[in-house]
Amino acid sequence: MEPSSPPRWILPAIVIAQLLATSLWFAPNAVIGELQAEWSISGGEGIVTTAVQLGFITGTLCFALWAIADRHHPGAVFLVSALIGAAANASVLLFHDAFAAVLAARFLVGFCLAGVYPVGMKMAAGWYGGGLGWALGFLTGALVLGTASAHLLRAVGADWNWHLVLLGTSTLAVVAGALAYCIPEGPYLKRGAPIRFGGVLQAFRVPRFRASAMGYFGHMWELYGFWAFVPVWLAAYGLGGTQLSLGAFIIIGVGALGCVVGGLLVRRFGGGKIAISQLGVSALCCLVSPLFLAAPPVVFAAFLLVWGITVAGDSPQFSALNARNAPPELVGSALTMANCIGFSVSIGSLTLLEWLQHQVDPAWLLLALLPGPLLGIVAARPLWHSQESG
Repeated sequence: MEPSSPPRWILPAIVIAQLLATSLWFAPNAVIGELQAEWSISGGEGIVTTAVQLGFITGTLCFALWAIADRHHPGAVFLVSALIGAAANASVLLFHDAFAAVLAARFLVGFCLAGVYPVGMKMAAGWYGGGLGWALGFLTGALVLGTASAHLLRAVGADWNWHLVLLGTSTLAVVAGALAYCIPEGPYLKRGAPIRFGGVLQAFRVPRFRASAMGYFGHMWELYGFWAFVPVWLAAYGLGGTQLSLGAFIIIGVGALGCVVGGLLVRRFGGGKIAISQLGVSALCCLVSPLFLAAPPVVFAAFLLVWGITVAGDSPQFSALNARNAPPELVGSALTMANCIGFSVSIGSLTLLEWLQHQVDPAWLLLALLPGPLLGIVAARPLWHSQESG
């Protein structure tokens, strides 16, 4: 007998939990100016974000190898991860003047986020089974908005002590964990097969998986570099204070629109066309970016909004294509490895931008993101004629 339709509140609850918990991802980036004063340095955006990425990679591998979300209730895993991540995020307040200690705390936050974002996806798959594709845009959109939310909190509380921004994001994560814990397991929930990295290279011998994975890697080179250094670009344009924080929130957060609209259009055009089209537009934005730092405000804002929409909008489609094109017997291992490689690629662009911001004029900084989407488009070309829904 087919499982009954999920209660209407399930997907909104998972989306809200994802949104609130992922506010931890860029929390220190929203107050980077104050932290830079504590550390007596300029820069650091790339290093702080890299610590989170390293933690996420490590956490993803550990959660997969130990099958944590398979052996325990996903909602409980989400709750514990959110609580520990919230504590690690708030712990920065205890040693905010010690750069190495802050990086260690951010690594732990990243590790815990591996028990939030992928586990939230697993919870959704347990309720929507084969119909997850259309919901994936909403779930990824929640990650995008959550990532941007620390900047919104900073904009709203421009006159607050910056400590309150970190405490606020930690509080949101606690609320997210409590909400996720209340979500029951769905009827489609499957216990994953053991992770077998020894044979995962077989997945990359499948042309369509290789195409979607390489497209995803190109997307990841651009995504987190853009998110981390958009505030640097806004500062170079002359924005500061509330305007800078609100601008960063809007430019990053508008990517949720690209995720949701792409998810709604995928049944008509296919996931491959949606992903490659958005990757192509964001590549064009990279290419022409040096021209826009001196543009009039309206043109500058419109340009960054288009970039913000498309830089994130291809993410759910590449994720869905990776899942669909991986060999069934290796899907868990292949997706885990693809995620780890993708986040490792993002560390490369973050490190490069961290160095470049001290070497080049800000107008040329984001041009360094161009190789990712260009190579991604070339690699993903076989997916263009796909009529598969995302």
